[in-house]
Amino acid sequence: MYALRFRRTAMAVTAAAVLPLTLSACGGDSGPDTAADKSASSAPAEEQPTPAGAEAAPAGGPFGPACASVPREGAGSFDGMAQDPVATAASNNPALSTLVAAVKKAGLVDTLNNAENITVFAPTDDAFAKIPKADLDKVLADKQMLTDVLTYHVVGRKLTAQQLGSGTYETLQKSTLTTSGSGENYTINDNSKVVCGNVPTANATVHIVDTVLMPDS
Repeated sequence: MYALRFRRTAMAVTAAAVLPLTLSACGGDSGPDTAADKSASSAPAEEQPTPAGAEAAPAGGPFGPACASVPREGAGSFDGMAQDPVATAASNNPALSTLVAAVKKAGLVDTLNNAENITVFAPTDDAFAKIPKADLDKVLADKQMLTDVLTYHVVGRKLTAQQLGSGTYETLQKSTLTTSGSGENYTINDNSKVVCGNVPTANATVHIVDTVLMPDS
């Protein structure tokens, strides 16, 4: 009889000792303070994708595919060009050598360097190469015609990329050009693309274009 009571008492004690351990183990799997829950609660939220068709407007710095070819250092870099007036700055950019030669031939170096707060649409060497050689030679040989073509690329105010979105602007040649586009894609007169825009110089904003602009004759 005594042995039976002893066995029942021992079983009760054992059950009482095991029960809290079992509950504790169960609570560790589903309680709010587990490591898994903490990790989940502290994980950063996923970034929302950009809506389809959305196009961010460029900031104040240079933009466009041709900007990648601009030297990173020296007088021809963006920082270097920003220190010089526009004709001098252009002379340090190897992609604008034909334009620089034409500006010198027309005697417009001082005119452009001394102007204040202007915009220059600067055709690349490849843009001049699109013109048949006979036609280009004819323009280069006629100083007045050359001056008209070059001053048609200059607007007497600084134009940001946003202002290129849709506008008509008077040029130093006294006729107008039109601009259109958005984001990083802008077109001048419906046929000349901006390939490197918002290039700063000491007195001008330069938008490098892939086609020479021709004023109405």
